[in-house]
Amino acid sequence: MNKIVSSAKVANGNAVGRALAGSPLIAVTLYLAIAGGLLLMAGLSIADVIAHRQALAQTSDLLDQLRGRKSGAKNAAALSAEHPGTPFLEGPTVTVAGANLLQRVAAAVADVGGSVQSSQVDVSGAQTKDGFVGLVVSCELEQPALQKLLYDLEAGMPFLFIDQLDVQVPQTTALSDAGAGRVRVILGVSGQWQAGR
Repeated sequence: MNKIVSSAKVANGNAVGRALAGSPLIAVTLYLAIAGGLLLMAGLSIADVIAHRQALAQTSDLLDQLRGRKSGAKNAAALSAEHPGTPFLEGPTVTVAGANLLQRVAAAVADVGGSVQSSQVDVSGAQTKDGFVGLVVSCELEQPALQKLLYDLEAGMPFLFIDQLDVQVPQTTALSDAGAGRVRVILGVSGQWQAGR
């Protein structure tokens, strides 16, 4: 029985071999089809590996940004070049830090052409326990300069936070020209102070 099965396999193998040997066109076509299939599989595998590497690189970049590394260092360098200074209020005591906060806000108001009418530094409030120094300042400035002032305070150094914003427009200005004129602004600003910095 085994001899019959072996004879059938040999006969089938010989038939394929005889067909390929008898017609070189069939042999070449079959060879090219198999080689093309192998090349296609290799190309798809390489493309898949490249796609995985790109996805991995994008994920690594995102992770580095979230951790504040590569581009974070570049952004920090650009930020410090644009806005020099330290992120915290400086001073050996909270009172000195409050004076520095007042000086920073008054300079920002003066830079946009405004004037400080009154100010009150809070160095003993609830925020001071968390390391924050607060300031409430009343100033007058041109209405278009308000946006520049707010941007300067929040984007500059040290990091400052606008806690309160109250804009009072005089009645004559409101009726005559809403886009111009001096407005009275009450700003609540806070910044973080850390002892020993």
